[in-house]
Amino acid sequence: MDRATVVGKVVTILRAFTVDDNELSLAELVRRTGLHKATVHRLAGELVGVRLLDRTDDGYRLSGGLFELGMLASVERSLLEIAMPFLQDLYGRTRETVHLGVLDGHEVVYVAKIGGHRQASAPSRTGGRMPLHCTGIGKALLAHSDPALQQSVLAGPLPRRTPRTIVAPGILARQLDAIRESGAAFEYEESAPGIACVAAPILDVANNTVVAAVSVTGPLTRYRPEAHTDAVRAAATGIASTLDRRRTLR
Repeated sequence: MDRATVVGKVVTILRAFTVDDNELSLAELVRRTGLHKATVHRLAGELVGVRLLDRTDDGYRLSGGLFELGMLASVERSLLEIAMPFLQDLYGRTRETVHLGVLDGHEVVYVAKIGGHRQASAPSRTGGRMPLHCTGIGKALLAHSDPALQQSVLAGPLPRRTPRTIVAPGILARQLDAIRESGAAFEYEESAPGIACVAAPILDVANNTVVAAVSVTGPLTRYRPEAHTDAVRAAATGIASTLDRRRTLR
């Protein structure tokens, strides 16, 4: 991205916000973007005018206008519309936290998260990101991704998030082989202590490329992911088949 252009500067300001930020001060926006204070102040004001930012007492926050634009993203919107009944059914069967995620570079982006009062204290959230190598849903995506991406991830580094995070490329590569063979990926306290997960890829029926992945996550105190492997694989297969039928009918 060329930060010398107006568009580049606008995108830099918007991407300065993370999933954990409710609002940012002008000074913090300047620090995170590295742009001149006057430039940030001017562009932030214009973004408020077009409802991409809201002005607050202490600075700025992302506006509902961005959410509206995000909901117009055709791929994620159609995927979510088709997947939601399967995700809700999976939650009804397991009563544990259900995720839908898509691939973006070396990360998984969570498109949906369904969980009740008993949901696990997982680091994921809708619109949030996590590294591929330390989550069940990320490993399911990675195992069926382009070989060049797999090699790039395996070349590292593989950041350690917990004592159980897999940081050895050889071990991760063997897990990816097993995922491709079984159609399911597992995580045991690799992204956060105390949680486990089973995930399955949603594959394009026409060319066998990965579209997304679905997972069920729960606390190890009561949850055994192996018990829900068939249900997660069935949900992934159902979403893939429905996506294919909708495409065929167009």
